Amino acid sequence: MSDEQLVLMATDGHVATLTLNRPRALNAISPELIDALIVVLERCEADDQIRAVVLTGSARAFAAGADIKAMAAASPMQMLTSRSIERWARIAAFRKPLIAAVSGYALGGGCELAMMCDMIVASETAQFGQPEINLGVIPGAGGTQRLTRAIGPYRAMELVLTGATISAQEALQYGLVNRVAPVEGFLAEAQRLAAQVAEKAPLAAQLAKEAVRAAAETTLREGLAIELRNFYLLFDTEDQKEGMRAFIEKRPPTFSGR
Repeated sequence: MSDEQLVLMATDGHVATLTLNRPRALNAISPELIDALIVVLERCEADDQIRAVVLTGSARAFAAGADIKAMAAASPMQMLTSRSIERWARIAAFRKPLIAAVSGYALGGGCELAMMCDMIVASETAQFGQPEINLGVIPGAGGTQRLTRAIGPYRAMELVLTGATISAQEALQYGLVNRVAPVEGFLAEAQRLAAQVAEKAPLAAQLAKEAVRAAAETTLREGLAIELRNFYLLFDTEDQKEGMRAFIEKRPPTFSGR
C-alpha cells in the first residue's frame, strides 16, 4: 500500500482527520504504517491551514497492537539497527494539537499511539491495554512511561504485569481519556473538540501544548521556565495583539496564525 492508502486524510476547515487503514489486520501497527503516518503528519505540520488533527481507526479497532509477524523472529541487533520504534518519536514531537478518536481495540502499540496524542475521545466500545507481557516482552513505545503518568504507578503496574484491558468508562475514571461517546458519534465528538481548539490562536495552542507536556517530562523548575518563555514569546505574535484588542473591544478575535 502507498502512504495515502495506509493513512487516509480528510480536511474540514482547519481540522484534518487521519484514519489508519489496515482493516484486515485491525490496524495492527507495522513499520510501514508508522512511516506513512509520519509522512502525513509532516504534511499537516507544514500546512498553515491545518490547526488541529484527529487520529482515528475504525469502529472495531483504533489499532489492535503491533504487527507481531514483523517482529516474531527478529534478533536484538535487528530490532536495534532497524530503529523502528525510535521513529515513533516523530509522532510524539508533532507540534500541533493531536486528538485520538478511539473505538474498539487500542492495545499494545495502539494504546501507546493513542497516548502519544494530546487528548483521547473514546467510544463506549473502546478497550485499552498493554498486553505485551503475554508475548514475553514489555511495552517498548512508551507504554510503561506514559501509562504510569496518565493513571498512576499502581494501576499502570497492574495493567502491564497482567496484560489486562480496561473499558472506556474505566479509562475515563482513571484519567486516561477525556470523554466517552456512543460508538456512532465518537469521531464527530473528537472532531468537534478539534474544531474548538482550531478556533484559538494557532501559535498559542502549539506553545501551550509544549508547556503542558513539559509538566510530565521535566522538573517543576524546568517546566515553569518553558511556560514563562512561551508566554513571553507569544507577545511577538499578531494573534496576541488581535486577541487582547478584541477583548478590549468586546468582540470575537480573528486569529491568523501569525
